[in-house]
Amino acid sequence: MTESKPEWVKMKPAEMEKLVVDLYKQGNTPSKIGIILRDQHGIPRAKLLGKKITHILSDAKIQDNSDQTRVQNKIKNLEEHQKKHKHDYTAKKSLTKNLWLVKPSE
Repeated sequence: MTESKPEWVKMKPAEMEKLVVDLYKQGNTPSKIGIILRDQHGIPRAKLLGKKITHILSDAKIQDNSDQTRVQNKIKNLEEHQKKHKHDYTAKKSLTKNLWLVKPSE
């Protein structure tokens, strides 16, 4: 089952690639870029125009932070938050959930 580009999508693949790179340089993650493409530019899925967002970024020689790095940054931020706000139990629960995501270093 191959999906073809909908008729109402007017953007060309080269234009989309440039837009993806620009959005990433503005500080958006690949998942956030997909949402922006869908909501603001009418592209239901980036893959319909040829490549996944992560492949576009790797072809542009842009190093994407891995999920592991993002989780570690989030843990660091939550720990700093916990030092200031000791009774924020929602943040404590979020910290516990994120600690489960990190693989133990060998």
